Amino acid sequence: MATGRIVILISGRGTNMERLIQACQAGEIPAQVVRVISDNPEARGLERARAYGVPTVVVPARAFPDRAAFEEALLTAVREADPDLICLAGFMRILSPRFVQAYRYRIMNIHPALLPSFPGLHAQRQALEYGVKVSGCTVHFVDEGVDTGPIIVQKAVPVLEDDTEETLAARILEKEHEAYPEAVRLFFEGRLRVEGRRVRVLDR
Repeated sequence: MATGRIVILISGRGTNMERLIQACQAGEIPAQVVRVISDNPEARGLERARAYGVPTVVVPARAFPDRAAFEEALLTAVREADPDLICLAGFMRILSPRFVQAYRYRIMNIHPALLPSFPGLHAQRQALEYGVKVSGCTVHFVDEGVDTGPIIVQKAVPVLEDDTEETLAARILEKEHEAYPEAVRLFFEGRLRVEGRRVRVLDR
């Protein structure tokens, strides 16, 4: 029976969000997605979430005079849902230290590279330009930096000779859809223990 509560923050199409909703509703994760919040009123993921019966809230960043006011409204929308875990799924805004500290080790993000390599935007392009032979994705806890939090799960993807940014991104996305539900499941099974920079996965 689903007991955990998840809030997902999105800005765009929401494919990782959709995969998490599917995993919860299929019983793969002992939790339910109780709210999806977007800073973008036109995010395609909002419609996807509603199709699964998940309540959605829009906190439009442009409606606020500054970042602090926006984030206060975002925090309010999150707190109302009383989450055990917050999942960032293509959420294109950096959370402030205050937000992170309010949910320490209860915020996860997924990044389309093998961190600590290629943080920030356009990770697939960065990987191709650098000439790496292997890329992939990383699920990590969010800290006060940009893509610098303790790593939970990583999946590797070979970089092919004829890869473009789009083809590499598509193959990495397939692995993202495996890695994110795995990390969230481990969280709700109580099997993650943070020790400094390391996240240990405990046996059952």
